[in-house]
Amino acid sequence: MNKLGEDYASKGWLAVVALIAVLVAVGFIPPQSIGGVKLRRANILSDLVSFDDAPVANTVFEPSDDEEFRIDMDSVAECIVAVDTMPRAAQIVYEWRSAPDTVEYESYVAREPSVVPDSVRRSPALVPIEDFSDGRMEAFFDTLLYARRPVRIAFLGDSFVEGDILTADLRECLQQTYGGGGTGFAPMASPLTAFRRSVKTQSKGWTSYNIMQRKNAPEALRNRFFVSGWVCQASAGASTSWACTDFREYLDSCHVARMFFISPSDSRIELTLNDSLHNTFDVEGDEAVREIVVSAPQIRMLSFRVAEESKGFIGYGALFEGGGVSVDNYSIRSNNGRALFWTNPSVDAQIHALLQYDLVVLQYGLNIMQQGVSVYDKYGAQIEQMIAFVHECFPGAAVLLLGVSDRSVNTENGFEPMDAIPYLTACQRAAAERAGAAFWSVADAMQTWGGMETFVRNGWAGKDYTHINYAGGRRVAWSLADAFHAGTRAAFEREEERRSRTVVQENVLDSLQYGRIRQTLLPDLVPERAVGLE
Repeated sequence: MNKLGEDYASKGWLAVVALIAVLVAVGFIPPQSIGGVKLRRANILSDLVSFDDAPVANTVFEPSDDEEFRIDMDSVAECIVAVDTMPRAAQIVYEWRSAPDTVEYESYVAREPSVVPDSVRRSPALVPIEDFSDGRMEAFFDTLLYARRPVRIAFLGDSFVEGDILTADLRECLQQTYGGGGTGFAPMASPLTAFRRSVKTQSKGWTSYNIMQRKNAPEALRNRFFVSGWVCQASAGASTSWACTDFREYLDSCHVARMFFISPSDSRIELTLNDSLHNTFDVEGDEAVREIVVSAPQIRMLSFRVAEESKGFIGYGALFEGGGVSVDNYSIRSNNGRALFWTNPSVDAQIHALLQYDLVVLQYGLNIMQQGVSVYDKYGAQIEQMIAFVHECFPGAAVLLLGVSDRSVNTENGFEPMDAIPYLTACQRAAAERAGAAFWSVADAMQTWGGMETFVRNGWAGKDYTHINYAGGRRVAWSLADAFHAGTRAAFEREEERRSRTVVQENVLDSLQYGRIRQTLLPDLVPERAVGLE
């Protein structure tokens, strides 16, 4: 019995040593994929030995054929010029003013030029806007601070801002400081409208097509897309109703609504305001983008109905504003920016001509960034084309490019920041500088709040460690609003310095004039030295 027990004990130790040796050896086997399932490295010595499992062979971003940006800017310009020079006999803008004698609809909260935005930040640290725009961004800040007219911002992005995430809070912050109200743009119809809380949309009778699946749209509609990403085809009686909500402040401070559509053939449109007032518009057929402007003391609900079938009728949506600042959310899920080139430059330019955007924000890159990829030169070239496209279709508007957001990936050591973030951010910053746009780093802003891990831990982002929610969007919006306020404070300081120089120059001129008059009229008196010339 003793001999048998001793044999088992010795064999047991040998088995343990062999098992440890096998596990150590397995730890040196790199991660594998079996049947499309990725297996992580089994490293029992992870506290002592670490491995760099980031792919080394694929460190350069290579867009697929479907992702290639092929855009001829000369053709874009020709498309816009062709429409601009086309004679239009049909009416483009229709207006409905409710009780015009009692309300000044184009007014908004007056902003005294001497008032500077509060210097107290909402965010932990200021992440400033880097301006490479050759004065366009400075002009925007001047407009934001001093203009006595609506200031409009178009915010183009991907799923990061879908459903008015981030933009709802940015809009609230800017309207609180610079005046205004309303939710901005809302599409005519979309399967995603229920997700958006800043406006309640109900529609029927529309067939909506998304630009990311544009090949599923009828051929006649594929070149009709606007930057909103949706084009809606009407059947007889198609209708949409929009209602204000109290999701954020100032959403119910709306007194102007603008609806955009194309009516190639004659149509009749019925509008219902606040469930009580009605109006009808007979629209003559034309290929141009048309607009109906509704003005009222307060717009709580608005309904739009195509009264009878109109061949080829296309609806884009409505824009709700209260003067002051308007922020329009144009988010397109799964878009890395390439969808911009699938829009119709003429449609973009026509709507811009009706609205006159002051700033276009571009927020993309979340769908481009990949773990282990450090070279994004091709995407940088594509960003430059995107900015050039915006400059062509939205002439006069400044462009602000947002850097990619913070994101974490699951490694054998837990969730860690994606290693591609600084490389893609640097690529975007360089592209903005080359193309003459301003730049703001979202990743840096999120880091001031603790980064993506803190966002997830606090319930500000999803468990995918990629997408923020409304609570996370509020934090990023506060940081961006702080950056805007810093820009307007700088604009205020520039204006004050200019006024001081003007006053000094005027004093000098007054002194010279005084000296000349005194010498001419009283030549016998001893001349005095001109004040200010000593």
